Amino acid sequence: MGARTTIDELLAQARAGLDRVGPHDAQDAIRGGALLIDIRSESQRAADGIVPDAIWLARNMLEWRCDPSCEAYDDRVGGLERRLIVMCDAGYQSSLAAATLQQLGLAAATDLIGGFQAWRAAGLPVAPAS
Repeated sequence: MGARTTIDELLAQARAGLDRVGPHDAQDAIRGGALLIDIRSESQRAADGIVPDAIWLARNMLEWRCDPSCEAYDDRVGGLERRLIVMCDAGYQSSLAAATLQQLGLAAATDLIGGFQAWRAAGLPVAPAS
C-alpha cells in the first residue's frame, strides 16, 4: 500500500487541473454558453434557494449524467466540449467533482470558487427553490 493522500492534498491536486472561476466570471461564462451544474443536496437548495440558470444534477449521479457514453446521460449537458461549471455550497466538493469530469473527457469542466455561498454573496440572481 502506498502513502496515504490527505483530503487537502487531494483537493490541491484536483484544483491544479481546473481553471476555476469566481461568481461574476461564471455568470459571464453562462451568458456565453457554459452550463452551471448545481450539485447541492435538495435540502440545501430548499433552504438557500437556487441559481435560476443552473441545472440540478444529484452529486451521486453527476458522472453518469455527464458521460455521453452512458445510458443515464443528460442531454442538457451538451457534449464533451461544452464548458461545465460545477457548483456546490462552498466550493470544495465541486472541485473534486469537476476534476472527475475532466477525467471522463469533459476537458472544459471546472468549478465555482466559493460555491453557492459566494454566488449569493456577490449579489447574483438567486430564486426560491420550487
